[in-house]
Parts: sequence; C-alpha cells; structure tokens
Amino acid sequence: MTEVFEFAKRLIAAPSVTPARGAVFDAFETIIAPLGFTVHRFVVGEAPDGPVENCFAIRHGPAGSRHFAFAGHLDVVPPGEGWASGAFEPEIRGGLLHGRGAVDMKGSIAAMVAAMTEVPQDAGTVSFIITGDEEGPAVYGTRALIDFMREHGHQPDLCLVGEPTSVNRLGDMMKIGRRGSVNIWLSVDGTQGHVAYPHLADNPIPRLVAMLAELEALVLDEGTDWFQPSNLEITDIHVGNPAHNVIPGRAEARISIRFNDTHSGAELAGMITSIARKHGGEARPVISGEPFLTPPGEFSALVAQAVKAETGIEPEASTTGGTSDARFLRAVCPVIEFGLVNATMHKRDEAVAIADLDTLSRIYAQIARSALGA
Repeated sequence: MTEVFEFAKRLIAAPSVTPARGAVFDAFETIIAPLGFTVHRFVVGEAPDGPVENCFAIRHGPAGSRHFAFAGHLDVVPPGEGWASGAFEPEIRGGLLHGRGAVDMKGSIAAMVAAMTEVPQDAGTVSFIITGDEEGPAVYGTRALIDFMREHGHQPDLCLVGEPTSVNRLGDMMKIGRRGSVNIWLSVDGTQGHVAYPHLADNPIPRLVAMLAELEALVLDEGTDWFQPSNLEITDIHVGNPAHNVIPGRAEARISIRFNDTHSGAELAGMITSIARKHGGEARPVISGEPFLTPPGEFSALVAQAVKAETGIEPEASTTGGTSDARFLRAVCPVIEFGLVNATMHKRDEAVAIADLDTLSRIYAQIARSALGA
C-alpha cells in the first residue's frame, strides 16, 4: 500500500475521542518529524473544556519565502456502537479503509503529510496547525495555536483546512466561507404551585411558549450572493416536572442560529435577549464563531486548478455546512477548506476510499507548490 495509506492507518489506530491527547500526537510526530519539520506540542486549559493537546509543526524554507499552512484536527467524535470492525482498528473492505476519523479528518492529515514528500524544502515554509479539540468546545484548541503562532512570529500567507468538503466524489466542492453560529439558552421563572389553585402560582410555560413562537416566526434574512439564509432552530425544551398536579416554577429552552454575514453574533444575541425579556425571561448566548468569506480569487483558483488537474472536475465554491476551525484561522490569513468525501463522517463504519487518499495527497502537493510560488 502507499505511504498515505500507511500514515492514515497509524493515525486511525490511535484512539483520540475529543479532547485528544498523547498517543495520536505521538503518531503524528513520528510521521512528520522525519520530513524535516520541527514539532512543537503543548497542552493547555483546565476542566471542563480542557486540558487539550495541540501541535504546531514547521519546516522553514529560504529566508523571505512564502509560508503555506495546512490545518486540521486529530480528535474524533465518539464511535458509538455496532461497528463491523473495531472503530480504532483500521480495516480494508472493498477498497475502503474503515475506522473512526478516516474522513474526518485523519485521512486528510495523512494526505497532507504525504504531500510534503513531493514539496521540496527550498520551495518555501510549510506548517501544520493541528488541534485535539475541534469536535469539542474548541476553547483551548486552534485559538491557542493561533496565540502560539503570534507569540513566535509564525504568520502564514495562506491556509488550507482539510475538512471533508466533497459531497458525491472527491473534488466536487470546496468551502470558501462558513456561516456563524450562536447557541442561546432561554429560561423563564415562575412560581410553583398546585394546579387546582392557579391564582397562587405563576406558570412559566405559556410565557416560554409565546417567546418561542415569536422566535420561530422570525425571518432573519433572505440570504446573500454567497450565503444561504440564516436559520433559527429550537433545539431543546425542558421543564422537568415529574408531578401531574404541580405547576412548575421554571421552564427552559435552547435555540441555535446559523447566520450569514449580514449579521454578527453580538447583534443576534442582543435581539434574542430583548425578545426573551419581553416575555419575562432571560437569555444566555454563547457565540461559537462569526461568518467568514474568502472571496473568489487567486487562492480559490489555485485550489480549483489542482483539483481539476487530478480529478478532471471543477470544484463548486460553497459556504454551506456547519462550522470548522476555519472560523478562527480566517483572522490569521485567507483560508479555504478542501478534503475528502463527507458521506460517512460521524457515522458508524466511517470509511475512506483508498484511491481518494492517493489523489488527495497529489492535490495537496500541487496546492502547496502553487501557494508557495514554486
């Protein structure tokens, strides 16, 4: 089997459910260090969102050369039950490599590393920005890596994130932006009492229902040239009242908003807070990321050229889907996401086509050479 396949197997075989630490970073270091990279590993943060291990690896090119960065995560979601083989026991079946992280995104990281065997050191500086907490709260992950890079003067000119962006076949989509995300916890307090004596109680549920009805009726926008319309979804309602004859004293709910660049997280949080208070409630917003767009241009063109050269297809430039750590990296330099087919990500029996690993490695090598001006 090819080098990229062996790299992917070694990474998959290291269990790394969020927050990932230790063995999977050991495996990554043993793969990347022989290629001339200086590896910096550090653990930051405290419970409940830490500690998290991160890794920044860099191979310096000639003085004054361009700096291209690959970014990704070694942590994975829990495997769940019912796998045909062990989730962390990589297995080949029918031309597919199975294992948790095969596409999201240990396979892409393996392809990035293998690509470096095709990019000479004198082409320019290349770095790897690798976290163990992309699938989790992401408090001590890529944001801590960005702090490290700034502290040590490592400023990439361009960054490619290896998220699985392809939909039906490798190369059919790249992400040039993402919508922002804010989750908001809502609560309404009342007065507990007996259902037969409602005048002695204050039921918070009708006020919460009215609040949610107003929120559900909101039309945030109609979308933009590059972004789909923002959407607000009710994701949880909780009262927790075990008694049939008691009016509860508190009712709670949670909403999630994915929003385009016509809004900011703070603006939406303020609007929802005002609506909540109008109904006698409170809101606790947590902004996970702001929307970003890397406008079509030189970077997206060189990615598209590399993809077409290896696959024969032109990738669609899209901003659909969930969030990724590109939402943080966009503050450092222009960033685009491109990677494997995402059909099995987060699913049982996650798998990557072995042929796609080889093709992706060649695509990444061509992107890196072009980005460095080689």
